[in-house]
Amino acid sequence: MILPRPFDTHGHPFSEEAVLSDVVLKVKDLETTFFSKAGPFRAVNKISYEIRKGETLGIVGESGCGKSVTSFSLMRLIEKPGQITGGSAVLNGRDLLKLSEPEMQKVRGDEMAMIFQEPMTALNPVLTIGQQIDEQILMHKNVTPAEAKERSIEMLSLVGIPSPAERYTNYPHQLSGGMRQRAMIAMALSCNPTFLIADEPTTALDVTIQAQILELIQTLQEKLNMTVQFITHDLGVISEIADRTLVMYGGQFCEMGNTQEIFKNPLHPYTHALIGSRPRFGNRVQRLTTIEGSVPAPHEYPAGCPFTNRCSRATEQCRMQKPPVQELSPGHQVACFHPMGAR
Repeated sequence: MILPRPFDTHGHPFSEEAVLSDVVLKVKDLETTFFSKAGPFRAVNKISYEIRKGETLGIVGESGCGKSVTSFSLMRLIEKPGQITGGSAVLNGRDLLKLSEPEMQKVRGDEMAMIFQEPMTALNPVLTIGQQIDEQILMHKNVTPAEAKERSIEMLSLVGIPSPAERYTNYPHQLSGGMRQRAMIAMALSCNPTFLIADEPTTALDVTIQAQILELIQTLQEKLNMTVQFITHDLGVISEIADRTLVMYGGQFCEMGNTQEIFKNPLHPYTHALIGSRPRFGNRVQRLTTIEGSVPAPHEYPAGCPFTNRCSRATEQCRMQKPPVQELSPGHQVACFHPMGAR
């Protein structure tokens, strides 16, 4: 169930004052660069977007498009040879990129939290689940160890883990994949963050557990009134969970708008090809549609649109100039010199 939002999900904007007061996160020209022997590579190339209170923004694109790097940049978890080289990311009125590391440590896990893609590598294997959740609560909240334990068990129960008091004493390897992911969610939400980043939280899980985790995130979002940035390469998941969708390719902004509008009327050739390559139930074909060509190596991207070498509509202008972001219908933006089916 997609939750009702305090703004127009059909793309019709509110007044400027209403929109500004409702924005939880405002990212402007975010740029993250990795410095290698082959030269610098912008994994995130001047990305801009906003997320409003209670909204779920889905970020979609194939592997290597910059989805996870965008989120790690917001969390200030980029390690060398990577570096945030430009832009701003204002969360609840404060620019995360200008905070000192001690200030950022207070924000992580409290105001904002992240569910990582693979819980087995994100969880500490030598600490029990309870110890790891307790540690986060004690860091951010003025509570006693006994109160932290009570809160941890309460969170394990909230995310649907059976026998939470017993699981509190378990180590990560003693839990199944689905239960580890639930424990990760319990840890992320233990301090009631206003902004949650979910980085492909269902990738390593079977279909049944995936559905349970997605339903859990939506239920907790409604209960805790959270704003969510949901990262995935799965268009089916995006269609179910996201109010608006941002499509990325080669570290750049391709298209953003209401999710239903994106699926019904994709404007960027990459979005159109991505949606067209989905298998469809009941539609028997000899061969699935594919996107011709392959993603270039990081140092081989053209100066302009990164999708140029795979796009049938590309011109020399596309190769040489980065297309500006333009709004072709209310709330529906695209970065393309030759958009498809624009109304």
